Amino acid sequence: MNRIEAGAFLTLHYRLSGPDGADLVNTFAEEGPATLTLGTGELSPAIEARLIGLEEGARASFELAPGEAFGERNTELLQRVKMSLMRQLSDPDEEYNVGDVVQFPTPDGQGSYAGRIQEVGEDWLLFDFNHPLAGQPVSFEVQVIGVL
Repeated sequence: MNRIEAGAFLTLHYRLSGPDGADLVNTFAEEGPATLTLGTGELSPAIEARLIGLEEGARASFELAPGEAFGERNTELLQRVKMSLMRQLSDPDEEYNVGDVVQFPTPDGQGSYAGRIQEVGEDWLLFDFNHPLAGQPVSFEVQVIGVL
C-alpha cells in the first residue's frame, strides 16, 4: 500500500471541527472526497504533518491543541481601516456590521485576504485579520482513499 509522503497527491475524506464540535468542513457528508497535494497550503502544516506516514485505507482522528493548526491569535492583525478607504475599495453605499467578512485585494492584485469586522466606529472599521480558528483547538478526522 502507498504511504503518504511530503508532496503526495491524495484523495481523502476529512472532517474538520472547531472547539464547539461543529463541522467546519465535512467531505464525508458531501457527494465526493477531496483531492489535494500536500505542501500546497490546502491544509495547515500541522495537519499535513499528522498525515505523513498514513497508508491508503487508513482512518485516523487527531486533536490539535489551541493555536497548533492555525497559529496563535496576533493582536497586530487587528487593524482599523478608514471608511473613506472602504468606499474607494467597494460600493460607496455598502453598509458594514460587526461580524461581516470583507475580502481585500493583495497588493499585487493576484489574490485576496479576508478580515472580520470587530467594531464599527464613526469613520472607521476595526478588522480582525487572524484566521477564524487562530488560537483555537480543532479536531481532524481523515479516511485516506488514495495516495499518488
